Amino acid sequence: MADSVLYGWEKGSFSSDGFTRDTYRRGQGPGVIVIHEIPGITPNVARFANEVVEAGFTVVMPDLVGTPGRAPSPAYMLASIAKVCVAAEFTTWALAQTSPIIAWLRALGRELHAELGGPGIGAVGMCFSGGFALAMMVDDSMVAPVLSQPSAPFPISRRHGADLGLSPADRMEVRRRAEEGCQVLGLRYDKDRAVGTRFDSLRELLGDAFLAVELPSRHPMDHAVLTEHRDDASVQRVLGFFREKLLGAPRDIS
Repeated sequence: MADSVLYGWEKGSFSSDGFTRDTYRRGQGPGVIVIHEIPGITPNVARFANEVVEAGFTVVMPDLVGTPGRAPSPAYMLASIAKVCVAAEFTTWALAQTSPIIAWLRALGRELHAELGGPGIGAVGMCFSGGFALAMMVDDSMVAPVLSQPSAPFPISRRHGADLGLSPADRMEVRRRAEEGCQVLGLRYDKDRAVGTRFDSLRELLGDAFLAVELPSRHPMDHAVLTEHRDDASVQRVLGFFREKLLGAPRDIS
C-alpha cells in the first residue's frame, strides 16, 4: 500500500541539529515542506501533497512518526500519539517552548531554498505539527507559512490551549516578521477543541498578518481540514496562498 500511495516520490534523508529523518520529495518549482499530522504520512496527506506538486511546487514531506503510506486506524492513531508524547524532539506538553525538531525543519528549509531559489519557501503543518510553520518563520526564507488545526501543546489546560509552541525569543522574531509583512494562513473547524484558543493567540501576536479560515464544524469529530475531514475550498485556499507568495500569482480573496 505504501508503494502505491507514495508512487513517484523520491525517498531520501536529511541530517541536522542532532536529528536524521527520512524525507519524500517530488515536483518542480519553489519549495514547500508538507509536515504530516498524527498518525503519519497517510494516503490523504499524500493526496494533499500531490496536489501541491501539481500546483507547481517542489514538495518535501518529512517522515516524523508512523509508517509512510499507512491508512489511519484507532490503534495506529494511539500508537503515534504515544510516540509524539514521549519523543524528545516534540514539546507537546511544555509551555512557551519551541520543539527541538524545529531547528531540523529550519535547516531543511534553508537547504531547499538555497537549491531552488525564488522568493522563499512555504510550509504547512497539521495537528501536532500545525504550529511548526509558525516557528519556521524565524528564518526569513519562510514566506508562506500555513497552520492547519494547530493542536500542540495539547490543550490539557486553558494555558496549554492558548500556547503557540514558541520560545520567548522565537515569539519576538515571529512578531517581527509579521510586522514586516509576512502573512500566516490558519485553518480550523470552529468546534475543534484540539485547537483550543490558539487562533485568538495568533490574532494577538500577528495582528492583520494572520489570515484566519474558521469553518463551521459539520460533525463533532471534524479536525483535519486538509486531509481526513477535507474541505475542498480550504485546500484551494492553501494552494492559492502558495501561488501568491511563491509564484507571484494574483491574491486569492475567496
